[in-house]
Amino acid sequence: MRFFISLSYNGSPFCGWQSQPGVTSVQGELERALSIAFGEKVEVTGAGRTDAGVNARYYVAHFDLTAEEIKEPNQTVRKINAILPKEICVFGIFSVPEGAHARYDAVSRTYRYYLHTSKDPFARFSYLYTYTLDVEAMNRAAARLVGTHDFTSLEKTGSDNGTSLCQVTEARWERIDATHLVFTVSANRFLRNMVRAMVGTLLEIGRGRHDEAWVDEVLAARDRCSAGQSVPGEALFLEAIVYPYPLKTI
Repeated sequence: MRFFISLSYNGSPFCGWQSQPGVTSVQGELERALSIAFGEKVEVTGAGRTDAGVNARYYVAHFDLTAEEIKEPNQTVRKINAILPKEICVFGIFSVPEGAHARYDAVSRTYRYYLHTSKDPFARFSYLYTYTLDVEAMNRAAARLVGTHDFTSLEKTGSDNGTSLCQVTEARWERIDATHLVFTVSANRFLRNMVRAMVGTLLEIGRGRHDEAWVDEVLAARDRCSAGQSVPGEALFLEAIVYPYPLKTI
């Protein structure tokens, strides 16, 4: 029987979502907790890979069990959370059709990147960037990212994707207050390092080092060296994942 599971995590202590030899990952910790809770080896498939240090307010994975139902699901969620490290929290488990897939069935994902321009001792999950920024110029540039484009220039070098085409449906900056900003971007899929490279590129424009039309040149180059530097991962959050069917907690 196949199930979806929703969770959130603080990515600080992990190498990222995906299991890797010799390091601690979110996937590895979740598989360990589920295997203990259900008394059988459980492997999970996530909605996508997040880089080291990147956080998720809402993440979805799927797994299979030999049992056709989960008895006392609320108690089961509490048991899983008791096994997981404090940086990972499970919210719900969903019964789904056998062929449902957490990664390939997702039709949209939304990320947010948080930034502050003045020192703030409480901004643990925000990037300190002390330059004066032209937010209107960054938004004009961000609008050029909306649509279907080849994002090779904003993809980590050496990635093995079959295609670098992504359809971006939203990309915008907002001021939270005088010194805090947030960048929101939604797309059908994201490449490795794409959002962090996107933010770094837009910040170059915000500083006045390029005009907004530079985004077009960056995309056309299909070369990672043509874009801005990647920003740190601790300020990045996966905020939402949308599926073409409702997920109802069991």
